[in-house]
Amino acid sequence: MPHQRAAFQALPHKTLNIFPSQPMHVEPSPKGEISLVLSPAPVGSKQPRSPDHHHHQQAAMEELAGSRRQQEHLHLQHHQPFAAAAEPAAPGMIKDVKPLAKDHRRGTSTAERDPKTLRRLAQNREAARKSRLRKKAYIQQLESSRIRLAQLEQELHTARAQGVFFPNSGILADQGVAGKGVPIGGIDGLSSEAAMFDVEYGRWQEEHYRLMYELRAALQQHLPEGELQMYVESCLAHHDEMVGIKEGAIKGDVFHLISGVWRSPAERCFLWLGGFRPSEVIKMLLSHVEPLTEQQIVGVYGLQQSALETEEALSQGLEALYQSLSDTVVSDALSCPSNVSNYMGQMAVAMNKLSTLEGFVRQAENLRQQTLHRLHQVLTTRQMARSLLAVSDYFHRLRTLSSLWVTRPRAPQEQ
Repeated sequence: MPHQRAAFQALPHKTLNIFPSQPMHVEPSPKGEISLVLSPAPVGSKQPRSPDHHHHQQAAMEELAGSRRQQEHLHLQHHQPFAAAAEPAAPGMIKDVKPLAKDHRRGTSTAERDPKTLRRLAQNREAARKSRLRKKAYIQQLESSRIRLAQLEQELHTARAQGVFFPNSGILADQGVAGKGVPIGGIDGLSSEAAMFDVEYGRWQEEHYRLMYELRAALQQHLPEGELQMYVESCLAHHDEMVGIKEGAIKGDVFHLISGVWRSPAERCFLWLGGFRPSEVIKMLLSHVEPLTEQQIVGVYGLQQSALETEEALSQGLEALYQSLSDTVVSDALSCPSNVSNYMGQMAVAMNKLSTLEGFVRQAENLRQQTLHRLHQVLTTRQMARSLLAVSDYFHRLRTLSSLWVTRPRAPQEQ
């Protein structure tokens, strides 16, 4: 091959004097082989053997073997460069091959890691363990809620079968509405969505008690602002979770939410569209967050005024909706005998107006959520912690008042 021929031609041509009278030299052949070429001797001349004949012959053979080893080495180095780098060099040759550097970073033992890495790994393991525990507890909670909901649905189904919901069923019972599981008034007329909301609200209330206990302990220990901030953000996130729970109730049974039957009797007196009035809560908090700076006073009163204006707008819209709904229901279509087509048309209009009621409740929930977060921006962390505790204590006292009212001693009734 051309590259082999070029490599061999680069080898030095040496003359071997095996016989002093007849010189011999090495030449590479076109096929890459080495051959001995004897110079022709004159015709008729004699070649006397010298005393060093055997010594010269042995030296020529050793030089021939060395040239062949050099040829094989060049051939392997051209076709197998990596193998040539791994094999030991031939005698007399200089080999400058650097060994490949090995990266032992992935194989670093625990003892060789720095303390910061070990601490981070320990924190990750602890966070993963806590996450698994929370997930397990949440799954158990969901399973308990599912079982409770199934029990409630079974009780509802049994009550409907016994005619508890419709003691005087009338036309609706004749049309089979009662058999479809539609609760229309009566005792404990809960839909499955309403029952699920009550279960979720009870779970949320228990978690709320725990968070308020931790926040109160952190406030009494006079923790730094950074650590106290974590407790405040957890409480705000818990209030945001309640907004998501109410969203499911709005879609499922908005009447159950705005009726307030899931609240205590005293709390229902102050209920506004399924929750508290933000302006009233701000007014109540002013005595718990003093002293306020001038900038904070401007921010708090501005927030209170904005909340009050939004409340009035929603209340006026709700009043107009109730009046329109009443005008739709009270019509000639309900007289007997009634026109079925007019009756169904009026019911369709009333249903569309009820969907507007869901929008009002959503706007009220957004106003409550935004008010808490904007208060967090205006007040300091310690002031916001006291505000959250004040709101929690306010509703707790209303629930206590309801319990005392229900269990109050009563005078015996006169026969």
